[in-house]
Amino acid sequence: MLEGKAVIGETDMLQTMQQDALDLAAKALDIFDVTDATEIARFIKKEFDKAYGPGWQCIVGTDFGSFVTHCSGCFIYFSIGSLAILLFRGSAVPEAEANQFAALETVKA
Repeated sequence: MLEGKAVIGETDMLQTMQQDALDLAAKALDIFDVTDATEIARFIKKEFDKAYGPGWQCIVGTDFGSFVTHCSGCFIYFSIGSLAILLFRGSAVPEAEANQFAALETVKA
């Protein structure tokens, strides 16, 4: 595991979910080498899918940017040492935008 304590950057998760995310990250770092970001991400994602239902996404690395849409209460970004972890449950297109697309498809037909 990387040395150091997890530092939460941003989150809107309940405290219990946050702790689950931190615990799973620590467990993943015990199992996988810190350079194996894909396996760490896969492990955390699959465990959150089991615990909280499908649709979770996980990004792990030392240098990445992101701009995501997520379900309310289902987002956390934290770091452990130099490793950053972004975990969120994806959100569908908002209903108003979905209706716009449906209207466009009707016009094209």
